[in-house]
Amino acid sequence: MTTRNLDALFHPRAIALVGASNRPGTIGALVARNLFDAGFDGPILSVNPKERAIRSSLNYASVADLPIPVDLAVIAAPPEQVPGVIGHLGERGCRAAVVLPNGYGPGEQMEAPEQRQAMLDAARPHLLRIVGPNGLGFISTRARVNASLAHLMPAKGDVAFISQSDTMTAAVLDWAHARGFGFSHVAALGEKADVDFGDMLDYLALDNTTRAILLYVENVTDARKFMSAGRIAARAKPVIVIKAGRSAAGARAAMSHTGVLAGSDLVYDAAFRRAGMLRVHEMRELFEAVTTLSSGIRLAGERLAILTNGGGAGVVAVDALEVGAGQLGTLQPATLEALDKLLPRTWSRGNPVDVQGDADGARYGTALKALLADKGSDAVLVLHAPNALSDSGAAADGVMAVLETRPRAPVLTCWLGETAAAGARRRFAARRIPTYDTPDEAVRAFGHLVSYQRNQTLLMETPPARTFDEPDREVGRRLVEGVLREGRSALTEVEAKAVLAAYDIPVVDTRIAASPEEAGRLAAAIGCPVVVKVLSHDLTHKSDVGGVRLDLRNPAAVEEACRAIVASVAEKAPGARIEGFTVQAMIRRPNAQELIAGIGYDRTFGPVVLFGQGGTAVEVIGDRAVALPPLNGALAREMIERTRVSRLLAGYRDHPPADMDAVAGTLVKVAELLADLPQIAELDINPLLADENGVIALDARIVVHEARVEGTGRFAIKPYPSTLVSDLHLTDGSVVLLRPIRPEDEPGLVDVVHRSDPQDVRMRFLGSVKDFPHLMAARLSQIDYDREMAFVAQEANGDIAGVVRIIADPDNEEAEYAIMVRSDMKGKGLGFQLMSEILAYARKRGLRIVFGDVMRENGPMLRLAEDLGFKATPGSEDPSVMRVVIDLAAPSPVGSGIPVEA
Repeated sequence: MTTRNLDALFHPRAIALVGASNRPGTIGALVARNLFDAGFDGPILSVNPKERAIRSSLNYASVADLPIPVDLAVIAAPPEQVPGVIGHLGERGCRAAVVLPNGYGPGEQMEAPEQRQAMLDAARPHLLRIVGPNGLGFISTRARVNASLAHLMPAKGDVAFISQSDTMTAAVLDWAHARGFGFSHVAALGEKADVDFGDMLDYLALDNTTRAILLYVENVTDARKFMSAGRIAARAKPVIVIKAGRSAAGARAAMSHTGVLAGSDLVYDAAFRRAGMLRVHEMRELFEAVTTLSSGIRLAGERLAILTNGGGAGVVAVDALEVGAGQLGTLQPATLEALDKLLPRTWSRGNPVDVQGDADGARYGTALKALLADKGSDAVLVLHAPNALSDSGAAADGVMAVLETRPRAPVLTCWLGETAAAGARRRFAARRIPTYDTPDEAVRAFGHLVSYQRNQTLLMETPPARTFDEPDREVGRRLVEGVLREGRSALTEVEAKAVLAAYDIPVVDTRIAASPEEAGRLAAAIGCPVVVKVLSHDLTHKSDVGGVRLDLRNPAAVEEACRAIVASVAEKAPGARIEGFTVQAMIRRPNAQELIAGIGYDRTFGPVVLFGQGGTAVEVIGDRAVALPPLNGALAREMIERTRVSRLLAGYRDHPPADMDAVAGTLVKVAELLADLPQIAELDINPLLADENGVIALDARIVVHEARVEGTGRFAIKPYPSTLVSDLHLTDGSVVLLRPIRPEDEPGLVDVVHRSDPQDVRMRFLGSVKDFPHLMAARLSQIDYDREMAFVAQEANGDIAGVVRIIADPDNEEAEYAIMVRSDMKGKGLGFQLMSEILAYARKRGLRIVFGDVMRENGPMLRLAEDLGFKATPGSEDPSVMRVVIDLAAPSPVGSGIPVEA
């Protein structure tokens, strides 16, 4: 991901409009009107070889004639001219362009791939960023830029909207305009030839004019980039997404159950969840969610208390809660006692708390205080139904009086009705107290908070590629590679179970028989009853062709079953070749649940792990959850909890709870298997039996292909690089732990800044820093471990003593470094060692150049850079800053000792 030169898009100093026109009804005339009428306070220069002036402003015949450099260009030229225009603009110093259609007819949009590539090739030497082509354009209400074909300029607000669809963008703008909803920025990305969702998310994560981000997504082109940027943005502010194409029609054909079940939309849902985003499904819900999440309310749990003046409204809210996220809270005895003293004798004495129809503002306020103090609930929904005995305005006053001293208390409001409730809802909204028209909407909003909190918890999980020791990992590799050498795409059941066993996943002992007679002898050796299955590379699902026989109680029954299998296969799959039979013990575990666990492959997000209820009717039942690898125990358990079968696993009646650690551990091992064996495309463990004694795989199928990417390279989320953890020995004899940074290090980074001398902080950030904001700390601690790497030095007490990082360019050739050592840790050689470690990592990554900007007065850092082999040159713009550069291809300098200043 990169935000390079996107400042020219969001904050241009001058704009050029190429393809401007005075002819009514043309794209050039429409975008000229939007640009000139938006109120941009810099120069707007139009380019058209046939016009003398555009909207009474002097026009220029070509880009070469422009009298001043421009940061941003808006291009509405014919498609064949766009690459040349981009090249000329880049030569003149332009750093960003919005490429619009030239018109709406055939040949007026950039449709040919070779034209798009020529455009990108023309932009690359100048690092010129392109939005589009063929999108609606870009709007920034903050910069008063309307470089779009939108039919209106939105109001100023603090929510950014990034869309893939022109029609949806226009519809959202119209919908928001009618409701007075404003935006900070709006972008319709069109074909995303250059700037995509990842770039926009990465920039908006640190944009202090944007409080929340809305996305309309049809597809993602670079999964790892999207996940990296999305996770960074979602740590900083709410990211809410609406995804088109929710049906399963797009799921690809697959050989395994997991390939069928892991449909595309299910994978997108898993990706959004893992990125800490909130997914919604309707346009109205999109704006409800942003209002709710932007209120600043955050939940400690998922229990809701309901306060109402009407029993019916409370019942509607409870019904909505039953089918949504969250649960009804239970009032604690102390709360019941307090409410008994405050409320009429006829109050409901339970949740919902019915304060009766004549409740005034004081009764609402005292009841709300009691519920906010209750330990059995995590949020309160306050309902008011209009009636002749209660003043809705006074009731609202009572609620607002309580919230005056608790501005971020977890309180949602719903004043039912229209005439009587409108005033109260306006006053709630003015104070940023979430308010809704109906109980259903209010409960859905609570569900948004619950889901968002769950996803934010997932976002903090950074599992390593492996958490188990697997001494037989090489066994799995040999089996898979052997199958590929034979030209096969599927392992036999016995081979598949051997791979699982190599990863310590319990499997039932399974043996191969070449004939019915041999199957009978094996059954006698194993001990009856047994299960017999057909062995054939041509059959995907054995039970579909009568290829499975259960509970065979003696060798004769086994031989007879084998002959029946041969006859059944000949009838139902006459072309299938039978290599033999497998024989295994009949497992009897009466309390066990049949589960499915496995691996599927998504064309966008790569391999995914699937879990759900198993058995022969697995696709009919459709009870499944999908997650992106890598996994750890917490992520695996969350995945399990999203399925209906999880309730059965929890135990019921005389069925004890299943061993959830064993179930979750199996999912983690499946994900680790993915990291080690990139040849695996699909895997089924079905059924996987689970009960109080653990798990056991009764059947398994694995589909393989030649590996195109090694290891975790095909993962959408790069695992935490735990192999980079080591010890650093400092000159004073102390030892600190060197490790890659984690999201939970955010407070530690703030602590480093707060415990450092202001002068040291100024040297690090090239200027005075009065405070270290949450957004910046979140951005620095949540990294993707791909293009960016940061190492922290951690003391024995857990405090962070220093941090060093590099951020590489999109081509993985150059990287910028930054380092900070806590002031009280200077003079111990920590800075030198941190820099040495990050440079060693950069060399291993194959980076060519590492550079950094250092203030001229920062003598210790300049001397440290020189000792490490950097060359210093004057900065390009600021004379107070030097740029230090090291060529990593050159030999490392002979050590001159560790400077005491470091």
